[in-house]
Amino acid sequence: MTSETGESGSGWLVPFLCLSAVVLAFAVASAAAIGDYNIALRTVFLSVTNELGLTGAEVAPVEQSVVWNLRLSRALVAALAGAGLAICGAILQALLRNALAEPFVLGVSAGASTGAVCVIVLGIGAGGLSLSLGAFAGAFAAFALVALLSNGATSGPNHTILAGVAASQLFNALTSYIVTTSGNAQQARDVMFWLLGSFGGVRWPDVQLLLAVVVLSLVICIWMARSLDAFTFGDEDAAALGVPVGRIRLVLFGVTAVLTATIVSMVGAIGFVGLVVPHAARYIVGPLHLRLLPACAMTGAVFMVIADIASRVIVAQQTVPIGVVTALVGVPFFTIILYRARPQT
Repeated sequence: MTSETGESGSGWLVPFLCLSAVVLAFAVASAAAIGDYNIALRTVFLSVTNELGLTGAEVAPVEQSVVWNLRLSRALVAALAGAGLAICGAILQALLRNALAEPFVLGVSAGASTGAVCVIVLGIGAGGLSLSLGAFAGAFAAFALVALLSNGATSGPNHTILAGVAASQLFNALTSYIVTTSGNAQQARDVMFWLLGSFGGVRWPDVQLLLAVVVLSLVICIWMARSLDAFTFGDEDAAALGVPVGRIRLVLFGVTAVLTATIVSMVGAIGFVGLVVPHAARYIVGPLHLRLLPACAMTGAVFMVIADIASRVIVAQQTVPIGVVTALVGVPFFTIILYRARPQT
């Protein structure tokens, strides 16, 4: 059944990636055009080509600055964050053999948020590097707690999900405690808004860092794609096929933690992207990870950019946290998966 599905999806990969690239380019251009002050798509194009030295068209300095310095960098970070979270979801679903696995559900995002908030509010360290390291430490702490709570569980993946829910609640409680007891009212408000997801403060250095992390993570995961395919049959079968289960699992969990921590440290905790996107991509290109991972990256990028646009237009003159928008899509999807996974009587 798996091989048939994989073969049936193989012919769709290249057309799907090409179509996704076109849609992504249009979505990024639209994100750079839409805001409190709308800018024509032609002006967006000329602003970008001017900055790249390809043209010398006359564009109002204010519009040129808004497009290049604010909106374009924001749209690219949104695309990269969506791609990264989708890749994390595909990895975790394969390693845990659970359709509900993703960084948000397993508490990894919550742990990374706690680590980042410790840096922001408590002043542990200084600068962007310390923020990323704090998020990274929190993400690994969440992984360790989930592993400890699910250790020895006889039901396997289902216990892991329950352990993730428990870890998520614990780290969310710690974050709330730190914010309410250590920060002033304005700081608490800013942090809580950031924890729901916000692309408002990102700039070009964030684009460069996140691009490097996402590309490197994707390359590593594609290199281990066949091992990920083997994990879907279980650890014992993967080991029988010659896969070094312990080492591969450690590396891939590490990749997921680094990717999640980097994203959370920049834009906050954004849920359900890693849950929704891999299922949608799997339906189109099949379950084999050599094709699934690039499809997840492109689909996640498109999804997040469109969600960011929606967050700016749902309420006039106000930006809705991006996590609210993704939850509006993800929660119904989560419910459908739970319903389909229920035991048949």
